[in-house]
Amino acid sequence: MKCRELLYRYSKGGTGGLVKCLLERIVEDRTAGDLRCHGCGQEFARLMTISGRPAHKIIQGKVFTRGMRRK
Repeated sequence: MKCRELLYRYSKGGTGGLVKCLLERIVEDRTAGDLRCHGCGQEFARLMTISGRPAHKIIQGKVFTRGMRRK
């Protein structure tokens, strides 16, 4: 959040906030699979299995999102 580094591009469905990122929907990954920001070194997500599919569970307050439609 503080360094605003581009981590990856994600094809999100729905209008809610960004809570999890399914690995199959990540379009462009600039972290090379590491869940730390390459700008500041801070951890921004944890690897989890959600509904049997691997996903990154986003730590709230650690990421800055743009391009999302908000209410």
